[in-house]
Amino acid sequence: MQPTVQQIIDVMAEIAPPQNAEPHDPIGLQIGDRQQIVHRILVTLDVRPEVVAEAIKAKIDLIIAHHPLMFRPAPHLDAADPQQRMYMDLIKNNISVFAAHTNLDETTGGMNDWLADQVGLQKCQPFNPRPKGFASPLIYLGVIGNLPQPQSVRDFAEKCQQLFGVNGLRLTTHEPNKLIQRVAVIGGDGGKFYPEAIQAGAEVLITGDVYYHTAHDMLANGLSVIDPGHHIESIIKEKLPPILQAKFEQQHWQVDMMSSQLNTDPFEFI
Repeated sequence: MQPTVQQIIDVMAEIAPPQNAEPHDPIGLQIGDRQQIVHRILVTLDVRPEVVAEAIKAKIDLIIAHHPLMFRPAPHLDAADPQQRMYMDLIKNNISVFAAHTNLDETTGGMNDWLADQVGLQKCQPFNPRPKGFASPLIYLGVIGNLPQPQSVRDFAEKCQQLFGVNGLRLTTHEPNKLIQRVAVIGGDGGKFYPEAIQAGAEVLITGDVYYHTAHDMLANGLSVIDPGHHIESIIKEKLPPILQAKFEQQHWQVDMMSSQLNTDPFEFI
């Protein structure tokens, strides 16, 4: 038995409730037909032209992405523009696109828990509550926990580079040899929440895309920061498929699942 796009959206709402998303975050169905039958799903961090080509070749019916396909309305659909042509290729090939972004970040067992587990944090707790207009449960953007044993800031940064599989990362610290154990994690661009990490007791914050002036403020406040880049959220390609597959089996749905094999990180170190 094959589900529809809408039925899979309903499952995703159990995993990453849409009400958890930040205001104005364009989550949900981006392109597609809710009644379309789904045989094959592709899980990806980003939806880029090369990912769409991958999906077309694999005869994918539905792409599930972390980063929304369209953050802003398309001003036109002109095939001369690679971005617009990508939208047209999706429509022509009957490929639906669904995004779970900050609602996946701000849910128990979601993105930040996956990243915290990747670096071996223990006794993890959520921090940085986000007001959502409903009383319960409280929604948090961030996880904080302990390393199994203290280690220096630099040693831990080098370990993060290895565990996240990145060619380089940015380390912001005045004390590279200081022994630390309490670590906060905010996936994506979480630098603006560094005061909340300090308030929660973090000695180190792992987040991406830290701005130059924000990094100076972090240093002034005695916080060390490890920035391995935004692309570490590609962990979705490893973590989400087995969660979905387990839910599909409960419904006796037969859906082929694959993860994008492409690296969509726009940056490289030279």
